[in-house]
Amino acid sequence: MKKIIFLGDSITDASHCFLENPLGNGYVNMVAEKLNDSDGGRKKYDIMNRGHDGFTIHGVKRILEKECILKRPDVVSILIGCNDVGVMMNTGKSLEEQQFEACYEAIVKEITEQLDAKLICMSPFIVPYPGMYENWIPGIKQTERIEKKIAEKYHADFLTLQDMIILKAEKAGYESVTTDGIHLTEYGNEIIAGAWLQLFEKIKDGD
Repeated sequence: MKKIIFLGDSITDASHCFLENPLGNGYVNMVAEKLNDSDGGRKKYDIMNRGHDGFTIHGVKRILEKECILKRPDVVSILIGCNDVGVMMNTGKSLEEQQFEACYEAIVKEITEQLDAKLICMSPFIVPYPGMYENWIPGIKQTERIEKKIAEKYHADFLTLQDMIILKAEKAGYESVTTDGIHLTEYGNEIIAGAWLQLFEKIKDGD
């Protein structure tokens, strides 16, 4: 059975520690339902949610060895960066001062060197709903550029979520995608799950 580990912040977490479902009520659970329901109910994937509400890149690095490397997954997925931008916007501490790029690269490097696993990196996103989050978009795009550069350097797959989320939100209405500009509605989670699954179908090994 293939093992998939999802790392990230509250978007990945999706209250998984407080619900009966250990995968939470977000995109990770949607991915799991799709992957494990696609073969007549036979469970093909052992999926683990290791997202943590409030995590920055340093939180992911702190748990990487115990919650990812030692579990020897076949696929690792990372969605991180929004809280790092939040630190920048609320304290004035730049991504450089937070050592975001160095920490992100250390994580990707360790995964690619220690594991024979496929790595999916997803960029953070923000929706200007409420409008104050419009000011966060440059920081989100800066984070996206950093993550994409590192993903390409280590031959990881990369999903750009910001433009995708905004496009869907502009068509359907911001409130259809997000509850507060950061966290997602069911439809918002479906967008991410769908994009993740589409990429996974292209890169997965034979089952």
